Amino acid sequence: MALLLLLLAPGAAAAQARMTPYEQLQVLSTVINQVRRSYVDSVSYHHLVRAAVEGMLSSLDPHSRYESREEFERRIGFERGELASPGIAVEILDGAVIVLGVADDSPAARAGLQPGDRVRAVDGETMEGVGAAEIADRLLGEKGSRLRLTLARGSRIDPDTFTVSLKREPLERRVVSPPMALAAEVAYVRLAMFDEESDRQLRDAIREARKDGARQLVLDLRNNPGGSLAATGRIANFFLPEGALAFELIGRTARRSDSLRVEKEGEFRGMPLVVLVNESSASAAEILAASLQDLDRAVIVGRRTFGKALAQQPFPLPSGDVVWLTTARVRTASGRFIQRRYQGIAPGQYEANAGQIDAAIRDSQAFHTAGGRPVSGGGGVLPDIQVPWGTYPAWFSVAADSGWTILLADSVAATLPAAPTALMSWIQDSVGWKARLLDPITARAKTWLDIHSIPDSHAEWRMSRSLAARAAEVRWGTEAGRQFLLRSDPDVVAALDALRRYVEILTGR
Repeated sequence: MALLLLLLAPGAAAAQARMTPYEQLQVLSTVINQVRRSYVDSVSYHHLVRAAVEGMLSSLDPHSRYESREEFERRIGFERGELASPGIAVEILDGAVIVLGVADDSPAARAGLQPGDRVRAVDGETMEGVGAAEIADRLLGEKGSRLRLTLARGSRIDPDTFTVSLKREPLERRVVSPPMALAAEVAYVRLAMFDEESDRQLRDAIREARKDGARQLVLDLRNNPGGSLAATGRIANFFLPEGALAFELIGRTARRSDSLRVEKEGEFRGMPLVVLVNESSASAAEILAASLQDLDRAVIVGRRTFGKALAQQPFPLPSGDVVWLTTARVRTASGRFIQRRYQGIAPGQYEANAGQIDAAIRDSQAFHTAGGRPVSGGGGVLPDIQVPWGTYPAWFSVAADSGWTILLADSVAATLPAAPTALMSWIQDSVGWKARLLDPITARAKTWLDIHSIPDSHAEWRMSRSLAARAAEVRWGTEAGRQFLLRSDPDVVAALDALRRYVEILTGR
């Protein structure tokens, strides 16, 4: 009671400001002990200390976090292949559990989940107040086991809520796709994340593509949640000239600050390069894109990136737990800080603003590439060529999970000509996709799910395309399905056009 009166007394805030660090820690200790003695339920010290640490870290920025020893060991078990996953990565952003990334050809991808979806419940248990590491732990399990996820999509005020049942499957740890030919002398490679293997796998894939005659490259960083900054630096070195500044880490102390300069001429320095990004390209992915854009080394195609450029460092605790603490901001070669604003904004805004510009920052600063082209600040990386892209409505994921979409796509596949040459005709028949695949699914959704909203034209096209890709895979095989997705991808089409105008875009001539 005396402590309460002290805090409520006039000038208490000023008195607190004059307290020594030791006295401030005594306040924390006093509160914890008071909760232990007087709270209506019994609460362990471990629970209270962890909650205090998590609250402390969440008050700093959206990416500092706490990971228990058990969570750390379980994550390592997954990386060793001992546990299976539905194929999503999650993170806590402004109090919500956000799907940060969806693995290619995973149960989550097949059910239509997408980055930005919010996890409300796992197996019927609400995830409100549960940490990201604990939720990630709940997602893992034995191969073949299932879990139910309740998710929300769209506006936080009036979201679409839906539930899907997903099987846990072992996921291949390969983070770089095999190279594919898009056109004569043009190769496509996707990089799913940045880890200790990503630079080696990417180098090998590009070398393989060059052996097969590729002279130009489309590097896909869409839906790449980031990862190791060290790997980012090694990959940047592939494409940049000797001595180039790729990016800098700016911390409070010299020990936390560093710059990455290219030590020798990059192996693929002269290879024309287009990089694909979107609003779910985050952290290391957008830092690499920004570096290549700033140095006029690549044309960036797609949509504005997420806007996360804070570097975290792990600090092990005596208990075996780990604190991941933000220790530096990343500044790109042109001087841009591409981290979006997170201080002083309402809960929910940080995640909701993914891929959007902070106008106040944009209008106050101007940046230019090495060749003098203007580039945007204000959070994230604005592509040189922007391509609109729709968002799946939530009911489409429900339909996919129910099996409607697969049954319909498979039945349509049986009616397509068997000749492999018919694949190209199917790729070009977007009107047929909608009429034969999307329209029947939409009609059923209106009847069975009482859905009356009309998706925008970009969303309709994306849904039609995903169904048509399933039909292509069933009719002509897995490789045909992959070819279908690539050749019908509007970002890839824009990338091929960018390669034809490569010099003009980068030099303005």
